[in-house]
Amino acid sequence: MATENNFQAIIAHAKEYGFVFQSSEIYDGLSAVYDYGPWGSELKKNIRDFWWKSMTQMNENIVGIDAAIFMHPTTWKASGHVDNFSDPMIDNKDSKKRYRVDHLVEAFADILKGKGKADEADGLIASMEKFLAADDFVGLKKMIDENKISCSVSGTCNWTEIRQFNLMFKTEFGAVAADNSDDNMVYLRPETAQGIFVNFLNVQKTARMKVPFGIAQTGKAFRNEIVARQFIFRMREFEQMEMQFFVRPGTEGEWYKTWKEERLKWHLSLGLPAEKYRYHDHIKLAHYAKEACDIEFEFPIGFKEVEGIHSRSDFDLKQHQEYSKKKQQYFDADIDPATGKPYGNYIPYVIETSIGLDRMFLLILSNSYQEQTLTKEDGSTDIRTVLNIPAKLAPNKLAILPLMKKEGLTEIGKKLLDECKSSFKCFYEDKDAIGKRYRRQDAIGTPFCVTIDFQTQEDNTVTIRYRDSMTQERIPMSEVKNLVLNAIN
Repeated sequence: MATENNFQAIIAHAKEYGFVFQSSEIYDGLSAVYDYGPWGSELKKNIRDFWWKSMTQMNENIVGIDAAIFMHPTTWKASGHVDNFSDPMIDNKDSKKRYRVDHLVEAFADILKGKGKADEADGLIASMEKFLAADDFVGLKKMIDENKISCSVSGTCNWTEIRQFNLMFKTEFGAVAADNSDDNMVYLRPETAQGIFVNFLNVQKTARMKVPFGIAQTGKAFRNEIVARQFIFRMREFEQMEMQFFVRPGTEGEWYKTWKEERLKWHLSLGLPAEKYRYHDHIKLAHYAKEACDIEFEFPIGFKEVEGIHSRSDFDLKQHQEYSKKKQQYFDADIDPATGKPYGNYIPYVIETSIGLDRMFLLILSNSYQEQTLTKEDGSTDIRTVLNIPAKLAPNKLAILPLMKKEGLTEIGKKLLDECKSSFKCFYEDKDAIGKRYRRQDAIGTPFCVTIDFQTQEDNTVTIRYRDSMTQERIPMSEVKNLVLNAIN
């Protein structure tokens, strides 16, 4: 209950301070669709930019693309999404409410854990995973019935049989819809990876890339989630940050291990606590996969997937070669030590790293949210709500706060703003008591606040306040810009 209350507090904070709003809220909202507000859009952009830089700028063998959302519909036939992109669903006959089976069982397991029956809950999850791995929906339905897993709305266990439900959104392409025809039917992409695969040779040739190399992309994806829940953790419109790394067949095991380690290092480079991370190796592998794991983070709602690392073999390029009738081969001129000849033509194998930008946003928000009890000089207490967002990701890096809206102080503040705003995002405010302004900046995660007072007019020094420690010190105003740059770089 404590963690659930904390999660609800984070959701309320996200709205109150301009991070995330319910989409179309004035019309009572649209389920599982959200808008990012002034500070949310900045934080989201900063996470995206940090990932992009770490991939394409810090790795000389990774380049980026920006593929279109709409793709030729045969793309999704080749990728298997048309026939296989579905989730096991079950309906309650009394409430008419539809559930994803794994979510239904996981929710029941959480109830068991709340009652102190952790072993029973873990056994239930393990059984579910075995049934799913074997596509044994009959056995899974029997397990649900035997454990009397009920609907949260009706409270009954009157369930339909389990069946698959395709998650792709369809739409019409072109000005005129054809009657009873799929000729102009297209899909909103359910993932960004296929845009990379169909451009494999375009990128390899134009960027003059040599295997091993990677292609990175960020962008929107869409899934018609039947049970979308837990705020922005699972949405119908979301954003992915994916990198497909193309390798020589036979080296995929080594590269899978490398990227598994490198991606966790990226998370920890933000100063996030290592004890809140873990790997979860997949029990059920896709038929084309050799290895797969998730990087999970301990949210207030438990350990949840943030990023996936998958060894996809040559399945994707081979499928697109078959369906397009165009070769997707790479000529490797390097010498094979075993034969003394070039490796020659082959379809590369792929290691995928795929991270949800919205989930990473929620991770940062969840990890940084704190309610601190402060004791005043008179012995009374106060609650300080603060977001300890890593400085390099914070929506605003520096708040410039003249002590009063008086002649002279405003001009100095504006001058400092002009000096800094081209290098990092700043915020300027000169009304309300300075304590209230500090608290507002704490609540949106601003790491540094500078107060300009009448002493500044005399010696060009300012008071800088550090968000995390709340300590303050007097420094020359000329040092402010470099201090902030050092912190965010």
